Amino acid sequence: MHESNTTQQLVASLRAEIAGLSSGARLPSARELVHRHGVSPVTVTRAYALLAAEGLVVTRPGSGTFVAGRRPGRGPAPGDTSWQALALGDRNVDTARVSQMIGPPPPGSITMSGGYLHRSLQPARALAAALARASRRPDAWDRAPAEGLAALRAVFARTAGVDPDDVLITGGGQGALSTAFRAIAAPGDRVLVESPTYPGALSAARAAGLRPVPVPLDADGVRPESLAEAFAMTGARLLYCQPVFHNPTGTVLAAERRRQVVDVARAVGAFVLEDDFARLLGHGRPLPPPLVSDDRDGVVVYATSLTKASSPSLRIGALVARGPVMARLRAMRLVDDFFIARPLQEAAIELVSSPAWDRHLRALAAALRERCAALAAALAEHLPDWQVAQIPAGGLHLWARTGRLGDAAEAARRHHVAIDSGQDFFAAEAPGDFVRLNFAAAANLTELADGARRLRAAMDDAP
Repeated sequence: MHESNTTQQLVASLRAEIAGLSSGARLPSARELVHRHGVSPVTVTRAYALLAAEGLVVTRPGSGTFVAGRRPGRGPAPGDTSWQALALGDRNVDTARVSQMIGPPPPGSITMSGGYLHRSLQPARALAAALARASRRPDAWDRAPAEGLAALRAVFARTAGVDPDDVLITGGGQGALSTAFRAIAAPGDRVLVESPTYPGALSAARAAGLRPVPVPLDADGVRPESLAEAFAMTGARLLYCQPVFHNPTGTVLAAERRRQVVDVARAVGAFVLEDDFARLLGHGRPLPPPLVSDDRDGVVVYATSLTKASSPSLRIGALVARGPVMARLRAMRLVDDFFIARPLQEAAIELVSSPAWDRHLRALAAALRERCAALAAALAEHLPDWQVAQIPAGGLHLWARTGRLGDAAEAARRHHVAIDSGQDFFAAEAPGDFVRLNFAAAANLTELADGARRLRAAMDDAP
């Protein structure tokens, strides 16, 4: 079980205990809690620190921890807030899809959901060392430029094959997508999306007031003829796509289609928002260059990040664009939050500039390749009726069609294994029953195999 889950469980237990005590009552010592709950002293320290931050407890060195004299949240009784519904209008932001992807699974579950690496696959030591080195820089806490630090922009420029002046640093890949959708299209506009596609992009587009329109995929990616027809029918001026290791299917856009997709967009005066989230998640094979690297007319707006290959909390991404659209993106960066925190940018520079980063990426590629093969084999053994579209050469996921009625993800949850329901990946009605499984989120190969067995049991028990 993750340390964070253990800490939250202890916090919940202590919060319930505090509710029955009077102000000033002494709480159990760290030694007592370690013995009572079977947790580490570090977990106890973290739990009491969280409760202190909430104002529930007070720690007195040498004396112990006590129930605080004043409880938070005892302000005036709630009034009538129904008037806000009219004031806010119908601009509802749907967070259900995103919340499911980043929320913690139930305690005791095997995790094969979400879009991040298990802690054991993250470069924890390299991240810590990079942050420590960054903090020692004399200008670490100075204001950063709105477009981002020059050295970090140069890193992303080399990846995309562009000039550093064409790069804008963002708060992770999700922040890049949100900024791009709002900058490129106006509320009410249609945006073309691959079908299926990344749920976070659908949520970001809808939060910007856009209307996603699905364009079917095949084994070679989006079909140029279908794309041209969709542009003509909808009048859309933006396509969101993932040409490399598409999420969720793992598809790579075929070489002969790469130029065609850009040309189709260019012919109708539309942009292509290229989400290159998996650039650092290859399994060891050479990757095609980003679409933006061969685009001289400013058709492609490119989004990427360091987050997926490092840690969920390294919220560093980038947008690449040319022409007036870059001016729009920079303006939005400035008015949204001025700039990305400089210490985090400095830490990212330290990380990717160190030999440890290259070692991490090589080890990660091998680990992902091994895990992908292991999960595919386990599914073939325990769930031979599930159809895995393809074994991807990169990314974090397998995409499978279950061939069953009902929500397989919900059935899996009852058997303590977390997977992603395929319904969330479609802008319109899903054409079948699909699930997405993250082979990088589980602790190890043993958990992946056990997860497949639990999925078999879940399917057998499902109505």
